[in-house]
Amino acid sequence: MKRLLLVAALCFAPLAWGQMEHADPVTPDAMPETRALLKFLQSISGTYTLSGQHNFPTTHDRNSQFAGRYAGQTPIIWGSDWGHAVASSTDSIYARPDIVQEAIRQNRMGSIVALCWHAIPPTSDEPGTFMPLPGADPAQLKSVQGKLLDQQFQDILTPGTPLYNHWCQQVDVIAGYLKQLQDAHVPVLWRPYHEMNGDWFWWAYHTKEPYTTRALYKQIFDRFVNYHHLKNLLWVWNVDRPSRPGMEYDKYFPGVQYCDVLALDAYNGDFAQSYYDTIAGLSQGKVMALAEVGNPPTPEVLTKQLRWSYYMIWSGFVEETPVAEMERLYSDPRVLTLDDPAYWTAIQPYRTAVGFPPLRFRTAPPSLTGAWVLDRDRSTFESQGRNFSPTRMQVVDGGSSLSVTGTRGTEFDTVQPINFTASLDGSPVLSQIMGNGAVSTGWRSPSGVIQIDDERHFGPGPAITTRETWALSEHGQVLVIDRDTETAQGLAHGHLIYLRE
Repeated sequence: MKRLLLVAALCFAPLAWGQMEHADPVTPDAMPETRALLKFLQSISGTYTLSGQHNFPTTHDRNSQFAGRYAGQTPIIWGSDWGHAVASSTDSIYARPDIVQEAIRQNRMGSIVALCWHAIPPTSDEPGTFMPLPGADPAQLKSVQGKLLDQQFQDILTPGTPLYNHWCQQVDVIAGYLKQLQDAHVPVLWRPYHEMNGDWFWWAYHTKEPYTTRALYKQIFDRFVNYHHLKNLLWVWNVDRPSRPGMEYDKYFPGVQYCDVLALDAYNGDFAQSYYDTIAGLSQGKVMALAEVGNPPTPEVLTKQLRWSYYMIWSGFVEETPVAEMERLYSDPRVLTLDDPAYWTAIQPYRTAVGFPPLRFRTAPPSLTGAWVLDRDRSTFESQGRNFSPTRMQVVDGGSSLSVTGTRGTEFDTVQPINFTASLDGSPVLSQIMGNGAVSTGWRSPSGVIQIDDERHFGPGPAITTRETWALSEHGQVLVIDRDTETAQGLAHGHLIYLRE
């Protein structure tokens, strides 16, 4: 309820100091979707912070899905990277067509698309490596990380040189994919040459005029905006924390006429107030963001640093923050997720402007599909129940049906297969359990709890009837099966705990 009340107050909330409420995109004649997205980000500045998650190029939205399962809320910002590596790498350049299609899908379903590019230097062709290989020629850099010679960097910024021409060829490839997103009316938070004040990427840490990193940023801006006429980009200027001399932000800032968003990357929970204050001073009221983090900002940080409009956790860092801390963050009314009705309300002016229907999610029950292993220490068994319980299961949750294949191991039988199928619409299904006939009938409640009634026949005696309830807990990572079994000896109860593998 407090989230909905805060949405109602959004229209009346005072803007943070210096806020450019109606600043146009820096791209001349930006397409309507780009303008609408920037207007939305401006409208939430100082009031809301959007959650976000980066995804490796080859994984579609796997990292976002994992983040959703981990803390029970799906991030809003869907981030990815145009990649640099060979086909077998998660950073493969060959995933780019799939990235385009996934970005289109994410945009339609209510996410906001953010893209960066770990580019190979113009001294090499794609694909390349992230770090220099041992024994590599320093004069022929073929990796994202590493140093270019001063003359090489100068040549990249000098029209007509072979390195400048090669740079144009490389960035033109990326422009082509961004043009596909433009044709699909997808606006993009575009973050080129990120962490430009660090000394680890080939494009970064150049401050000697006129051949500077900020000049390179202006060069790709000119290439995309004035040569390729891309109109779907919100330009995100991005720096890392100034941990040592030479990383001061003003040495790399191209000016507010070249960026729509000013962004910081921060790891290890390092959200020093000085970083925020310096970026706020440069911003002249423009949108501010945490473009890449290991741990998200805490509610205490957001209280002091109101204008972070979004954060994006990098791939592989979700579990660095304990679940309890993530849940505390998501319970803060200032932090929005894709599952949050407050976000649906706040984003609606944008969706109306671009012709999308309102977001009205009906949260689907978590899927049981996956591999599960019995936690014997946390389970309790009815008489003989240990012998009837699968030690491992592979579950396929079809929504209206449930199929289980598994094995059980006992002191007397090393491994026995278990296979059964249950419909979840109340219709009976015949199957074999431990070599004996069984009739299974199942139902799924609106909350996702499954009930399965089994009638099993073992020889000529009376049937054994069992009622099981299956429910997920701990954000889908634990499966709890409560089982009541009616035998000639009476009613027995078992409580089984399975962990997702």
